[in-house]
Amino acid sequence: MRAIVVPAFGGSSVLDYAEVPDPVPGPGEVLVDVAAAGVNYIDVYHREGRYPLPLPMVPGSEGAGTVSQVGPGVTDVVVGDRVGWVSVPGAYAEKAVIPAASAIPLPAGVSPEQAAAVLLQGLTAHYLTTSTYPIRPGDTVLVHAAAGGMGLLLTQLARLHGARVFGTVSSEAKERMAREAGAEEVFGYDDFAKRVRELAPEGLPVVYDGVGATTFDGSLASVRPLGMLVVYGAASGPVPPFDLQRLNQAGSVFLTRPSLGPYIATREELLRRSADVLGWTASGQLDVHVFARLPLAEAQRAHDDLEGRKTVGKLLLIP
Repeated sequence: MRAIVVPAFGGSSVLDYAEVPDPVPGPGEVLVDVAAAGVNYIDVYHREGRYPLPLPMVPGSEGAGTVSQVGPGVTDVVVGDRVGWVSVPGAYAEKAVIPAASAIPLPAGVSPEQAAAVLLQGLTAHYLTTSTYPIRPGDTVLVHAAAGGMGLLLTQLARLHGARVFGTVSSEAKERMAREAGAEEVFGYDDFAKRVRELAPEGLPVVYDGVGATTFDGSLASVRPLGMLVVYGAASGPVPPFDLQRLNQAGSVFLTRPSLGPYIATREELLRRSADVLGWTASGQLDVHVFARLPLAEAQRAHDDLEGRKTVGKLLLIP
């Protein structure tokens, strides 16, 4: 099969489109013919070695397709099932082996491309808005990078839960996208904390920050006393070490750095959250915007566009 292989950690140039042996499912695993792979920032972190995986590796933590073979002991997934998955590397390929316990059944109203575009970010938006900080009707929240694939979904789910949304973006085109997703106030990154305080002098109950280093100080300044700063990503780089006393000075602010894994640690929780996300997608309550569908061979371009903030919505790789 053809796949993207990372032989060494580094920049996007290490993404090698190569021919590799077809994978074979072992006990408890299934083989999937990949219809689409989602491109996410965690793939960049894996490529760079920030979150290192054994080398050589096939990146891609999100995909969807059709089961073509099942390994020994698999009884609840059969050949022909349409499934998606998250947090299992290997999606940048024509075929992928995943644990049967990670296979998410796709409802009739959701295509594999839609699933590959919504599952990882949709599940992240789900836990951020229902568990990390359970949004209550009437809350006002700040979403950074509100026109990115993650930001658009996070904005929509915040609105679905009854929140008023402020969003940051880097261009007029992205401002339009964020407003279409439901953001009421949209502004650039320069002096965004000042703008937040003009609109909400008391500060906000929660800020969702997937940008990291360049926005952290302003995000902290935007949170009200006893509010929460949720740093769920680091698109601009990791947040440098800082004095915890700053949380006290901000008014006993809570700070958390969550990740998806603990929120889908059991199959029951994975299926519960994914049923919500895919159900909202099938019903049209959650609009999944695909920015571009690129051939698998163009993975380097996909990473360059993602890191260069050229994307509005989701990038997919199509084998």
